[in-house]
Amino acid sequence: MAASFLTVACSATTAPLNPAYGREEFDFYLADLSAKALIVQAGDETPAIEAAQAANVPILRLIPDENGPVGSFSLLAESATEFASPASGGFAAPADIALVLHTSGTTSRPKIVPLSHENVTASASNIGATLALTPEDRCLNIMPLFHIHGLIAAVLSSVAAGGSVWCAPGFNALRAFAWMEESKPTWYTAVPTMHQAILGRAPRNEEIVKNAGLRFIRSSSSSLPPQVMLALEETFGCPVIESYGMTEAAHQMASNPLPPRARKPGAVGVAAGPEVAIMDEAGNLLEQGAIGEIVIRGPNVTKGYENNPDANETAFTNGWFRTGDQGVLDAEGYLSLTGRLKEIINRGGEKISPREVDDVIMDHPAIAQVVTFAMPHKSLGEDVACAVVLKEGQTAEEREIRDFVSSRLADFKAPRKVLFLDEIPKGATGKLQRIGLAEKLGLG
Repeated sequence: MAASFLTVACSATTAPLNPAYGREEFDFYLADLSAKALIVQAGDETPAIEAAQAANVPILRLIPDENGPVGSFSLLAESATEFASPASGGFAAPADIALVLHTSGTTSRPKIVPLSHENVTASASNIGATLALTPEDRCLNIMPLFHIHGLIAAVLSSVAAGGSVWCAPGFNALRAFAWMEESKPTWYTAVPTMHQAILGRAPRNEEIVKNAGLRFIRSSSSSLPPQVMLALEETFGCPVIESYGMTEAAHQMASNPLPPRARKPGAVGVAAGPEVAIMDEAGNLLEQGAIGEIVIRGPNVTKGYENNPDANETAFTNGWFRTGDQGVLDAEGYLSLTGRLKEIINRGGEKISPREVDDVIMDHPAIAQVVTFAMPHKSLGEDVACAVVLKEGQTAEEREIRDFVSSRLADFKAPRKVLFLDEIPKGATGKLQRIGLAEKLGLG
């Protein structure tokens, strides 16, 4: 997948799709993308094939070269296929679209995000500079390669720096340490839930942990609880670099720096490529210390959603892209996220950041994971709920969790409903999902 992405993008637009999709999802994405061809690995059985056949989309079989270098492959058309002539042949130009991804679409129809070669290479360069990547570095990639994090932060940043990347076949906490021992990486990048799963198995793999020799660990795609950051640093003996990214920015926007500069637990760092500012609803840029919407601009930022003028009109203000995230810049330029604007809980007019409640609950000694979210309320409109996973062998009661939060935050921020789960529902990339969680857990 990594090699085919790099290869195909040199001369055509790539649109990686989640292989776990069902037939109806493939029908939607092939139509929405106006796909000209579908690439599948030879021997794979996937509903994408039926979707392509129904839509008369040519199928190209990817055949790995078992005797060549890793990543070598050839493409074979199933039948003689007439492809439309491209507007211009040869290699892609900087303004050509290298990669097309959809937004998650948790609250609306997914939007198409086109990213040019300039966008993705600028982002890869930004990441390489932030992490001081060199040809001696090797990344262990456990992120899926249908998502901007794995494609750009792991694969393209490594290639751009002349380094190497070792791609795992999907995330598996039971195999992560064996992969670490085999690949001998200098770093790995993941989402917080993956880091937590790795931490949970670290005591059973002490020898591998001791010999890991990681230069740093990177975390991105959702907020890393400060408690998890500190535990990772203590376990692996290396700095944990939390970064802030999104698809529309070809991933990285801000990042905590490497030592000797400060890493601030709970902050996503300083601007790391594009310009980063805070804006109010009227489009005015705010001073440091003021809370507002995070906005960005720079060569890694998409020029706009495809065929969606309404979304573009609300997404851009005076040349700045509005991320939809709420945050604040401190006096040293470090950015802290206070929540996704759509995720802020409005409890009878009181605005509550789920992230703030998460951070407090994570301090409870019995809690391994938590996600705070809005649940419907007849008179208040919304109220605070949370789903928690307990540490192995630990117990806690709903009232205990509520009182724990009330002792540290205003009482109206304490969860009125606490659900104890074996596992919190996650999205395809391993991120915890707040939006729609109330309905999914029967609180709708």
